[in-house]
Amino acid sequence: MQSVIRNIFVLVLLGFFAVASARVSQEEGASFKSPEMVVIPSGSFKMGCVSGRSCNNSERPVHEVTIASFALSKYEVTFEDYDVFTDATGRERADDRGFGRGRRPVINITWDDAVAYTAWLSEQTGKNYRLPSEAEWEYAARAGTVTRYSWGNNLGQNLANCNGCGSQWDNEMSAPVGSFEANAWGLHDMHGNVWEWTQDRYNNRYVGAPDDGSAWEVGDSTARVVRGGAWYLEGYFLRSAARDQHRTFAGSLYVGFRVAQSL
Repeated sequence: MQSVIRNIFVLVLLGFFAVASARVSQEEGASFKSPEMVVIPSGSFKMGCVSGRSCNNSERPVHEVTIASFALSKYEVTFEDYDVFTDATGRERADDRGFGRGRRPVINITWDDAVAYTAWLSEQTGKNYRLPSEAEWEYAARAGTVTRYSWGNNLGQNLANCNGCGSQWDNEMSAPVGSFEANAWGLHDMHGNVWEWTQDRYNNRYVGAPDDGSAWEVGDSTARVVRGGAWYLEGYFLRSAARDQHRTFAGSLYVGFRVAQSL
């Protein structure tokens, strides 16, 4: 009798582990998904301080850039996306600083981390993912406009997440991606929420900048351009032309990224 009970117990345990194993496998398989991409049309635009209103010298001289069609992720890369990468590659998960994970933009990742994510994503999908160039980023953020923001010259209310934007997250933390209306080309959070890494090295003026939309790889390789502004900054830093730099080896609770794809 004891032998029968023992055998039944073993079978139950085996069944439990089999179900648990299958569930984990299903969850792991279902957790990876390719980013939702938006095809950006080719064209030319004036890059820099085109509005002529309260610009920074780093946004000058205004210059024309021709952009080939490419794809850009509809949203900033989220913790949900990035955790799959770190778990699959044995990296340490990025610290959310208590903001929450899920659909919030990943933060506390270095430029090298972002580049490594694009390389891993390319391996998983067989497609060519990368960081956008600074010119591609501004072209996509403007979405055909020449105003300070993609929606006009005034900051408005509850159109983005920043210090003074009128959202529930202002100057407190990042917002879940897609919490605000997309621009005319279907991209969310190009203004505010978190700064976004680009491929370009930082130069303090546009003298000698590429005019073909490629990344500017001249200058200090440890300082890369970030774009878009962030939740703790005033609206001035959210302008389409606004730019800043961040050290490649330093993560921050203000900096995330989105991915581009060559077509």
